[in-house]
Amino acid sequence: MKNILIIGFLIFNLTLSAQQEIHDGIYGRRTESNIETVMEWTLTLNTNGTFLYHFYRDLGSKNPEENLYGKGTWKAENNVVLFFADKNIDIDETHTLNFDNSKARINRKSPRDKSGKKVKESIRFFSSDTPAIKGLELFKKGK
Repeated sequence: MKNILIIGFLIFNLTLSAQQEIHDGIYGRRTESNIETVMEWTLTLNTNGTFLYHFYRDLGSKNPEENLYGKGTWKAENNVVLFFADKNIDIDETHTLNFDNSKARINRKSPRDKSGKKVKESIRFFSSDTPAIKGLELFKKGK
């Protein structure tokens, strides 16, 4: 009986570890218009649980370029990524965006979907105390 319980426990743990998905990587988006406007978003989710965010905007020759940065930690629960920022560590003169209490969903093709359609993996912020982040969708690079 003891052996059956141990085998059942091992199989259960293997099943859980097999279902873990990798969310780390670089997500980004770039828009350009014909009136010299460029906007670029980059979010890097590191494997050690930290993240870096960079927003770049160039509105043309009459306006200065703008760079906004954010950093902190993240963790994934299913397909939801939770972001945390410690005001004493992560917020400074350079990193002014506060990602604390931000949540994003990972969008990707389901492994059960056997159709030929292609779905580009992305991350979409659905909750944030920072209005510029809420609703933002960034696509995974390198796939």
